[in-house]
This record gives sequence, structure tokens and C-alpha cells, in this order.
Amino acid sequence: MIKRATFGGLALPYALLLPQVVVTLVFFFWPAGQALLQSVLIEDAFGLKSSFAGLANFESIFSDANYLNSLRVTFVFTAASCSLSMTVALLLAAMADRIIRGAGAYKTLLIWPYAVAPALAGVLWGFMFNPTIGVVAYVLQALGIKWNFYVDGDQALFLVTLAAAWKQVSYNFIFFLAGLAAIPRSVIEAAAIDGAGPFKRFWTIVFPLLSPTTFFLLVLNVVHLFFDSFGIVHALTGGGPGGDTEILVFKVWSDGSRGTNLGSSAAQSVVLMAIVIALTVMQFRYIERRVHY
Repeated sequence: MIKRATFGGLALPYALLLPQVVVTLVFFFWPAGQALLQSVLIEDAFGLKSSFAGLANFESIFSDANYLNSLRVTFVFTAASCSLSMTVALLLAAMADRIIRGAGAYKTLLIWPYAVAPALAGVLWGFMFNPTIGVVAYVLQALGIKWNFYVDGDQALFLVTLAAAWKQVSYNFIFFLAGLAAIPRSVIEAAAIDGAGPFKRFWTIVFPLLSPTTFFLLVLNVVHLFFDSFGIVHALTGGGPGGDTEILVFKVWSDGSRGTNLGSSAAQSVVLMAIVIALTVMQFRYIERRVHY
């Protein structure tokens, strides 16, 4: 006999839901509504006066070469960092799943980087790759590679991508490891008996069974990189050199806080939100079809 929870009235269920509803309204819908409102207004630097501008703020940002460059940088950064972090995490999870001795210590060490704050991760990578005192920079220069991400935009974007991917590997690793643990060993052993090699077993059996986990991580990684990479960029490059690492979320802050252009900053935040929503819908619309549950 299955025991089910019963409620004598509607008060308790609504009371249990109320904290989450309040948090969602206060920290999501209210700021989103404020951004939508400010995106059609022109305000002074102190926010004391405002006038209706219609779509002028949106027309301004889409005619701005710096904003279009920020769009390009964001998509390159997101695609590269997401691909790198998920690939490395899957490789490490596959290796950890096969280890017997010392597996606990190995897994714990791989999870630790996720506890590092994004700004601190940016500082750590900036210190290691500092062209004057960085250990990694010293090795690169010894190999004949001219390294100075403070003046080379491509190197700066590469370093930011690397730092963001490193920060996200641990999160992806946890879910991939859980997904691998859920795959029945009997299926893999049967394939091995039939003569399938390690690569074929992984590509035809393990990876398809991991598709729900992979899809879930793909959606979360894209959202994370669009919104939560601000700390890494701010601490590591400050959007430079010459805007080559100025991703959208950093430009929203820069134009609103540094440039005191609140209307343009709000319009950019609305566009950023629309891009993330559109990408998420596209992923559910087209990629989820290939997921095997």
C-alpha cells in the first residue's frame, strides 16, 4: 500500500510555495521588468530625469561597432569555452569511472575548482600567465612564444576562454560521473564480449546513454557562460585589450556603471536576455530530438 501525503486545506501548500515565489518575483521578474522599462527611456547620469525614447536605445546599440564586436566575442567565447569544458569533463569522468585505487581522492581534487569564485579564478590565471612574473608565461617565452595578453587580443580571449572552461569543468565532471555510474555494466560487458573496442563501446553505447546528461549540461553551460563569466573577465582582462574580451554581460555593466548610459545598458541587458532565451528554446527544439531517454 502506497502512502500519499494529504493536506486538509490549501493554506499549507501555498505557504510552502510562497518563499520560492517571492524569491522568483523579487530577483527575476522585478529586475527584468525594470530593465524592460529602462530600455525605452533616456535617463541622465544620476537617474533623476527620464524621457521616453521608444526603440532609440536598441537602434543605437545595433549601430554601434563596439557592441557588434562584443556580440561576436561573446559567441566565440561561449562556443569555445563550453566545448572545451564539457569535453575535458567527459574525459576526466571516463577516467575517474575506471579508477579503483585512490578514486575518492582523485574525484575530490577534480571537484575542488568549482568552489573557487569566478573573480578569484581570473586572478589565479592572470597571475600564472602574467608576462612578467607568471610561471606559464615564462615557459612559453622559453619556448619562443611571445606572450603578452595585455596587448594581444587573441591571447587575451584565449586566456579568458581557458579560465572560464577550467572553472566549469568540475561542475560538468560531477554530472558526467553520475551519468556514467548509472549506465549498467552488463551492457558494456556484453559489447566487449561481442568484440567492440573501447572507442566503439564509448561512441555507440556510453555516449548515447549519456545524451540526457550532455543536453542538460549544454543548456546550463551556455546560460552560465553568458551571465556568470563577468567576474573572470573583470578580474583577468577588464574587457581589454581594445574590447577584444568585452563579452555582452561585461559591456552591460561597463556602459551602465562606467559610462553612466543607463538606457543603453538596459537595452543591452534585454537583448542579452532575449539571446539566452532564444538559444535555450533552440536547444530544446532541435537538439533534444537527438537525446535518448
